[in-house]
Amino acid sequence: MNHRNVQADVRVLNKPNKILLMGNPNVGKSIFFTEMTGIHAMSANFGGSTVTFMEGRLQLGGKEFTLIDVPGTYSLTEPASEAEAVAVKFVESGAAAIICVLDATNLQRNLRLAMELRQYKIPLIYALNMTDVAERRGITIDCRALEEELGAPIVRTIAVKRQGLDEIVQLLEQIVERCPKTRCDKCYRCHLNHMDRYGDTWTASKEVGRQTCLKLADAKPGFMDKLGDALVRPWPGIPLTLLVIAVAMGIIVGGGMGLRVFLLPLVHDIIVPFFHNIFSNLFIEGVFLNILVGDFGIFRISFEWILALIFPYVLMFYVAFTFLEDTGFLPRVSVLFDNIMRRLGVQGGSLIHMMMGYGCAVPAIIGTRSATSRKERIAIAAAICFAIPCISQTGALISLTAAFSWWMLPAMFLFSILLFVAVVLVVGKFVKGKVDPLLIEVPNLLVPNPKAYGRKLMTRMRHFLKDAQIPMMVAILFAAILAESGILGWIAEVAQPVVSGWLGLPAEAVTALILGIVRREMSVMPLLELDLTTLQAFVGASVSLMYLPCLSVFAILAKEFKARTAIIIALGTVVLAIFVGGIINQIGQIFV
Repeated sequence: MNHRNVQADVRVLNKPNKILLMGNPNVGKSIFFTEMTGIHAMSANFGGSTVTFMEGRLQLGGKEFTLIDVPGTYSLTEPASEAEAVAVKFVESGAAAIICVLDATNLQRNLRLAMELRQYKIPLIYALNMTDVAERRGITIDCRALEEELGAPIVRTIAVKRQGLDEIVQLLEQIVERCPKTRCDKCYRCHLNHMDRYGDTWTASKEVGRQTCLKLADAKPGFMDKLGDALVRPWPGIPLTLLVIAVAMGIIVGGGMGLRVFLLPLVHDIIVPFFHNIFSNLFIEGVFLNILVGDFGIFRISFEWILALIFPYVLMFYVAFTFLEDTGFLPRVSVLFDNIMRRLGVQGGSLIHMMMGYGCAVPAIIGTRSATSRKERIAIAAAICFAIPCISQTGALISLTAAFSWWMLPAMFLFSILLFVAVVLVVGKFVKGKVDPLLIEVPNLLVPNPKAYGRKLMTRMRHFLKDAQIPMMVAILFAAILAESGILGWIAEVAQPVVSGWLGLPAEAVTALILGIVRREMSVMPLLELDLTTLQAFVGASVSLMYLPCLSVFAILAKEFKARTAIIIALGTVVLAIFVGGIINQIGQIFV
């Protein structure tokens, strides 16, 4: 599977054997992609999650095709974002077929895109998804009548249970055998145009939806429907949301600490001694052996920091976040707090990117492509870099602060929120532009499918181990070389006025500032090895929170907003981290 930037390249657009998977945001396209290609695509129960397109191989009738998961869009005539504009490019480039996924619970809104697609004379299959939720709500859809109106086959599906997908594959095989061209005039009567009858696609979608979709008046909303409605109202939405967040934090912190109790002895008593014995027998005492298994040795610190101190919190974060993501909870938080966020100069939907940033800043910044203005994109990206620690850094901060006082972790969380507010306000003053009203899909509140949830969780953990572990090990190797060569001591001496004088930290803390350039969590981990006071721990945690975005974040900033913006944000984080950290230390010294 290939993940591509929303600027669709010519090579992909010109592929002859491609099948497009299209639909409104949040209709389940990524689940279709996963099941049909056998490759996992991240799906999320909120709009704007697929801001890059994905491609995978699909075998049909002994021939290989490329299935492309196109960014979700509401319309092809009025693209409201960069990602939606790419969807238009894909359709205009032609395709062997299009699978248009419709949400059975919001049929009328989905029909506008469904009818616009028919104008491109590409063979179509409509997947009527989430039919189980529609039935639960008392919604009945006349599929035969809808087929007549759309002029293409309709398949009832429940993607998370894989129902209806085999039928879609069979129909695709028939289409590619009958119509090998990328465009046609006769397949499934796609030449029909309802605008002749109704005037435009918007009127047509409303009329066809009214004729084919029947909702029983006596259908009673279920518990999940009532809860979903309650979560978008101030009462009882706000207390319920705060309760959910508190429970999630309890799972992350409590569960992470519980896993640490199991993993720390495993690392200290079994894994580290195992590698120490192996390398001690292979190499004599000296610099090289110290780099491998010394105090900063890569086969000591990498296991202690990554496996025992970071991994438990990463795992528990994704356990909680993936569950909330798949339920449809996050968009409701955005709607609930939109009025507050708009006073800061951003939409309530920015809260979704903020929460994504606690996982990793890179996809959170990429996700801002769904924002409708450049001003809002820059404000959210800057706030994520200044104030939102990634999950690895969060795990390291929990490990650091929890060892000192019960109040330090909540204080850091509050500090992060205040910093987020301050950065958004400041960026809003200096960056010109406007913030459009919030337009966000509020999906059905669902209980996640256990199989899909488990698969998504495992995929995220594999990505973490693959994407984060190697850079962290490189940083540890770099630290070991600096320590053994004596360069680290020289740097500590030069930086002493800032590190020890202004920030009040031990001279050895300079290691954290050096390694933080490679990975954000590495600005915290060296502090765990030092004998810090409570004030020093809080200052160190505060500096680490605001410190440089890591190299991968810097790269994505430069790619999305140009190098100048990335440099300004990077320099701003360093200056603010050292300035604010010093202020906290100087004030703290008065009360110590």
